[in-house]
Amino acid sequence: MSQRLRVAIIGLGSIGERHTRCFQATQRVDLAICDCDEALCATVQHRYSIDKVYTDVADVVRVQPDVAVIATPANLHIPMANKLAEAGIHLLIEKPLSTSLEAVDHLCNVVAQQRLVVSVAYTMRSHPSLAGMRKAIQGGAFGRPLQLVVTGGQHFPTYRPAYREIYYRDHKTGGGAIQDALTHAVNAAEWIVGPVTELAADAGHLALPGVQVEDTVHVVARHGDVMASYNLNQHQAPNESTLTVICEKASLRCEFHHQQWKWLSEPAGEWVVEKNGPFERDQLYIDQAHTYLDALEHGNPVACSISEGLQTLRVNLAILKAVKTRTWQMLPTLEKGVSHVVEYT
Repeated sequence: MSQRLRVAIIGLGSIGERHTRCFQATQRVDLAICDCDEALCATVQHRYSIDKVYTDVADVVRVQPDVAVIATPANLHIPMANKLAEAGIHLLIEKPLSTSLEAVDHLCNVVAQQRLVVSVAYTMRSHPSLAGMRKAIQGGAFGRPLQLVVTGGQHFPTYRPAYREIYYRDHKTGGGAIQDALTHAVNAAEWIVGPVTELAADAGHLALPGVQVEDTVHVVARHGDVMASYNLNQHQAPNESTLTVICEKASLRCEFHHQQWKWLSEPAGEWVVEKNGPFERDQLYIDQAHTYLDALEHGNPVACSISEGLQTLRVNLAILKAVKTRTWQMLPTLEKGVSHVVEYT
C-alpha cells in the first residue's frame, strides 16, 4: 500500500492508550481515537498529538478508517466489531474476544465474506521467548510434548491499581482472573500444544480487596494427549509467570519475568538459557502492531486469528462453567480453519 493506513483506536482505558502509543511508535499509520468520555479523549489527544477524535463508534463507521482497534470492555467487543466489519473495516480486537458466544458466528461470517484481516490481541504471541520456545518444540528435536504447566501471579493493587473501578470488577464486562489474566496463559499454551479439549477448574476470591470476582484459579486440562495444569493468582508479592512444556527428550521453560526461555535434557544437567531481553512492555505491543500491519499490507499471517481467539473464548467460558458446576467440561474438536461457534457440553 502506498498510503499510510488509517487506524482508529476505540476505547481509551489503559490498554487503549497503550495501543495508541504503540501504533504511533510504528510510524506507519495515521491515528484517530474514540471514546464516549470527552474529557478522556481530550487528554489522550493532547498527550499524543492526535488530530481526529470521535465520541461514538457510529462516527468511526461513518469515516471508515482502514483499521479499528477495539479496546473497550469485552462485552462490547462483538457488537462493535459487527458494526465495523459490516462497513468493511479491518479489526484488531482486544482479548478476550467476548464474554459470551452471542453474535460471534455473525462476525465470523462477515469477516469471511468481506475478506477482512482480523486478529485478537493476545500479546504473549509477540513475546520473543515464547516464540523461540515454540519454534524449538515445533522443530521436533525435543520430541513430542507430554505435559504443560503454567504458574503465575502478581500483586494487582501494585501493578493495576485502578482494578476496582474498571471492567475487572465484574464478570459481565470481562473481569476476574479467568477472563483477565488466565486467558493469556491459555491462549499461549494453545499456540504451542494445540487447543484445550477438556478441563476441570476451581477458583475463588481469596485476598484482592475491593472486588468479589475470583483472584485465584486452578485448572487441570487436556490439550488432546497433552496433560496440563494452570495455577494463577493476583495477590502474591512476586510478579512472576512461567510456562513449562515437558517433552519426550527435554523440558523447556519460558520465564516471562526474566525475558528468557531455557531447556534441560539431562537429569542433573544444566539449563541452556536463551535470553531475549531486556525490553519494555510496550515493545510487545509495538511488535504486535507491526505484525498486524504486515498482515494487512503484505498478506502475512496474523498473530492470533479470530478462530484461535474464539477457541480461547470457549475455554474461558468452560472454565467459568466448571467452577460453577464443579464438573468436567468437554470442548468441541474443530477442523483446522473452522471458526464457527459450537457450544461445549
